[in-house]
Amino acid sequence: MGRIMAIDYGRKRTGLAVTDELQMIATALTTVETPKLMPFLDEYLRKENVERFVVGEAKHMDNTPSESAKYIEPFVVALKKRFPNKPVERIDERFTSKMAFQTMIDGGLSRKQRQNKALIDTVSAVIILQSYMQKKEFEEKRKQDKSTNNNSTNKL
Repeated sequence: MGRIMAIDYGRKRTGLAVTDELQMIATALTTVETPKLMPFLDEYLRKENVERFVVGEAKHMDNTPSESAKYIEPFVVALKKRFPNKPVERIDERFTSKMAFQTMIDGGLSRKQRQNKALIDTVSAVIILQSYMQKKEFEEKRKQDKSTNNNSTNKL
């Protein structure tokens, strides 16, 4: 198994998070200036086995794409083109910045530390990755439950 990398894409900065090789733990990686993102990914993927990317999907409360989606979509196209063998999945990123900020408060970070936008971007990427992992785990459990129920029904 390889790592899963989450990307919280922004016009100025992009937050990155990765799992361990067993895909059990989501960890903050770094924040990269967006113009330097592709070269950073090239270098990182030369050193690490990344199985797939998870990119935040920016939406409004009514489920329509937010203004930042017009910047994220071309990035996703470029990412798929640059790394054609790596699946790119999308996950709703609504509230991740607010959740990241609250996580920083709960973690006891000072006001000055909480104003570090790069840190917020990285924590947001971790939240995106954790959301993806929880969704994947839920879907797997649901699939197993369905299979168990079908097997039980077949025995009757």
